[in-house]
Amino acid sequence: MLRIDQYAYSNRLRFTHPVEKFAFAVITLIIGLAASSLITSLVITLLMAGVVILRAGIPMRFYLKLMSIPMSFLILGVLTIAVSFSGEPFSFLWGVKIWGFTLGVTAGGLQTAVNLFWKSLGAISCLYFLSLTTPMVQIISVLKRLKVPSLFIELMNLIYRYIFVLIETADKVYISQSSRCGYASIKTSYYSMAQLASNLFTKSYHNSQMLYTTLMARCYRGELNVLELPYAFSKKNVALVAFIDLGLVILALWTGGVLSAGGHS
Repeated sequence: MLRIDQYAYSNRLRFTHPVEKFAFAVITLIIGLAASSLITSLVITLLMAGVVILRAGIPMRFYLKLMSIPMSFLILGVLTIAVSFSGEPFSFLWGVKIWGFTLGVTAGGLQTAVNLFWKSLGAISCLYFLSLTTPMVQIISVLKRLKVPSLFIELMNLIYRYIFVLIETADKVYISQSSRCGYASIKTSYYSMAQLASNLFTKSYHNSQMLYTTLMARCYRGELNVLELPYAFSKKNVALVAFIDLGLVILALWTGGVLSAGGHS
């Protein structure tokens, strides 16, 4: 089991109604994406980090490690926005001239990159809150309540369950290769990785056929039914979620408004 799933089943919010956690994450995510102010994105990022670490009891080191993974991709992504190429050198805060053109950073590009970085980080923090506090079984039950098409839910369920099969298979193949010095050099490492990918695809296809046969033998009709634990709605939690999200909406309107169709407040 992945550590994310371990924390999802053992955190302090595990007995909270999944609809409450799902609504809090999704509504906050929508507010963060619609808001055009940097302050709102910062508040959402810090808010979700505080709830996950202080309220749910997720270790800070593990949470920061999770956040560092998308953060590295975001930094590379926003660099392409911050850096521009133009023939007008006067609009650049810093630049390098190349064949009569200037490659550098403009004030507008830097502001857009910073806003996009924190907006994306805030959205990621909302998704991390949901995944670290709510098991996949509960998320699927919420999607069923929302009348999401059963085909989408079943594909989501099967893919999620099959992730663990792929991880276990890849781990066994890797251990077998390592015991035979398959990663002793760069050349053998590339060869071993290619063999691992090939074997993983073959075993995955074989296991998927076995899984389908097993499901059909148990009268599978396109829906996997699982037992759901009863949860009670908490008026206190609902009021707290409404208060927090209403405060975020007011903050977004006060500090910069919301994005229009053209992307400007």
